[in-house]
Amino acid sequence: MRLALTTCSLVLLVAVVASAEERKDRRPELGFERTEDGREASARDPLHGSGDGTLIRDSVVVHSGRFSCRIDRTKPGSADFSTVTFAQDVDFTGKSIELRGWLRRDSVAQWTGLWLREDASGGSVQFDNMQGRGLNGTADWTEFHITLPLDVRARTLVFGALLAGSGRVWVDDLQLLVDDKPLSELPLKPRALTVLDRDTSFVSGSRINLKQANRAQVENLVLLGKVWGFLKYHHPAVVRGDRHWDFDLFRVAPRVIAAKDAAAAQRVLSAWVDSLGPVPPCSSCVQLPAGRPLAPRLGWLGDRKRLGSRLSAQLVQIHKNRPDVSEQFFVSFAPGVKNPDLANELGYARQTQPDAGYRLLALYRLWNIIEYWSPYRDLADADWDGVLREFIPRFLAASTTPDYKRELISLIARVRDTHANLWSGLDAQPPVGTSSLPVSVRFIEGKAVVTAYTNPRLGPASGLRVGDVITHLDGVAVDSLVARLRPLYPASNDAARLRDMARSLTRGAAGTAEVSILRDGQPLSLRPERVPNDSLDRQGERKHDHAGPTFRRLSNDVAYLKLSTVKASELDDYLSGTKGARCLIIDLRNYPSDFMVFALGQHLVRDTTEFVKFTVGDAKNPGSFGFVEPVKLVPVAPVIECPVAILIDEVTQSQAEYTTMAFRSRPGTLVVGSQTAGADGNVSRFALPGMQSTMISGIGVFYPDGRPTQGIGIVPDVEVRPTIAGVRAGRDELLEAAVRRVLGRDITAAEMAALAGPGSKPAP
Repeated sequence: MRLALTTCSLVLLVAVVASAEERKDRRPELGFERTEDGREASARDPLHGSGDGTLIRDSVVVHSGRFSCRIDRTKPGSADFSTVTFAQDVDFTGKSIELRGWLRRDSVAQWTGLWLREDASGGSVQFDNMQGRGLNGTADWTEFHITLPLDVRARTLVFGALLAGSGRVWVDDLQLLVDDKPLSELPLKPRALTVLDRDTSFVSGSRINLKQANRAQVENLVLLGKVWGFLKYHHPAVVRGDRHWDFDLFRVAPRVIAAKDAAAAQRVLSAWVDSLGPVPPCSSCVQLPAGRPLAPRLGWLGDRKRLGSRLSAQLVQIHKNRPDVSEQFFVSFAPGVKNPDLANELGYARQTQPDAGYRLLALYRLWNIIEYWSPYRDLADADWDGVLREFIPRFLAASTTPDYKRELISLIARVRDTHANLWSGLDAQPPVGTSSLPVSVRFIEGKAVVTAYTNPRLGPASGLRVGDVITHLDGVAVDSLVARLRPLYPASNDAARLRDMARSLTRGAAGTAEVSILRDGQPLSLRPERVPNDSLDRQGERKHDHAGPTFRRLSNDVAYLKLSTVKASELDDYLSGTKGARCLIIDLRNYPSDFMVFALGQHLVRDTTEFVKFTVGDAKNPGSFGFVEPVKLVPVAPVIECPVAILIDEVTQSQAEYTTMAFRSRPGTLVVGSQTAGADGNVSRFALPGMQSTMISGIGVFYPDGRPTQGIGIVPDVEVRPTIAGVRAGRDELLEAAVRRVLGRDITAAEMAALAGPGSKPAP
């Protein structure tokens, strides 16, 4: 399943411009000849973006005019990438938006590209950064372009060019076009204002300064959070968008905090409900359809002891007469897929260090989105009410930005969804630091094993070797470190959690580290240097397939196709390449670079075959999820004749898991490997105060017979995991097992050698 937005870290770490309530309409100068305030630029004038001094106005290498922008990352810095950034209000209409620009690159180690993002009130709704195009190396001036559908919810465009890793890139002659017309030719058409624009009462602060709550206050704040969330998605005034619901929280919260006991808090909340206006009786009341696999958890509405008789009766009456709508102001649904769209959740850019009220808002917002809009709510922490109660004092105490981020990460970890993390605040996820050892680490046989170098020069110089087992880092046992980190690594299962921990395990401050290892069973102590993260190529940690061509024939018997660089436009070549093979190995130990579920899947089945069914949310019945019609593969000639084996492991996630489900629906397909990340379903992104951002799996994904995939992941037919001995020997034990099971023989040395070679032509 294609993610709505890819490469989370780059999506969210790109420089953020002012929030909606702070922006002014403008049509920016997209060249580099003038400054942001319109005056003629000099070489010393700064450029807007990110990257620790890596953005330079270059008057020597230009495509046209006096200046280009040079992104110069030839010296190590603290960031993983640099961007030059422009912003433009969406004060126009159209169907598509295109960014054009010229790039010249020199010794780009990882990748570069243009980037274009459409932002709604609370987060991104469209995004592309050209990462999948693999632009690296050295090349002269070339024009590139990105085209996105213009989302009707978009308020701002943020765009420019970026460089990940080391190298240099020159950027020049950027241009925006709407429906093939230059933006400068379009008439201004300001967007319609909503209550989020009109009510600015608390943009500077919530005026809530509570640092520590007593037991009664905590219980009253728990009730406030639940009532606030219920009303948000059930009261017609809020569902219509008549109220700035975040600010309503700030209006009522001080009175709840001041309440001396539960009864006093109940009276405050009851009066607040009255202030929203009457709820007219329904003429044809909404009913919850029978047989929903996930129903709302609203039994608490009738708890008169907890709510008091009057408040309970009010909430029950509101629920009975809830609006009969297909979407709400704070929740609509993405076309086609129907995952929740939460774009009206504001990020509040001014709250760089959110105050106590805004921190409570973050907790309530996230807690209630899971309660009402997560299709996998039943997989979150079993005591979800208890989570709210636990985190209220924790959020009140998190007065610094790093503490706030860590509490958000800890809360998100209770959701148990690998798609969910604080993608905007991973710098607060321990171990913190801007440097790492120049090696990749993977947990194999329960041990932290060096599997590759992330810098071809610095890696070998570190003294670490592939196959070394790291037992201690700076005097701390790895097992102890893992136990300490576990609550701060959100994931659907341990396979994904350990995968993510391994990627961060050696991070820390620049300088010498103390590392204890086992090499061939013998203990050794080393003192390698942690080096800046931007000098390391970490892309290999996100895939476990083989370098080289996307498709190759390893021999007359074996065809190999990896999806990390697959292109739908080259499908005919892949199909013709499999002719005469005795097996096709599809490597999904990666994230597909193109959406191949139907393009390739239709050539794998001989009959129309159901392979998945989804659950989606319901604006009329928040908190409930119902099944929609199963999705099918319809056969198209030519059908691949040979047996198929699919390779999976812990990096197989989301679209890769969905693709595996589709391909294994072919009878006889063999899935080889280990537990996948267990996060399937198009993602729904939403903002949190302080311009933080997370996302959840937005639809439920199940096999046609109702078996789940979330958390469990894809269960292989043959479970095979790499071994430490295999890593040292450079073996691919999953591929070996697949060939052995399908062909009844061991893979040959020539076939293994073909994996590293340029690829062979299809056998005659």
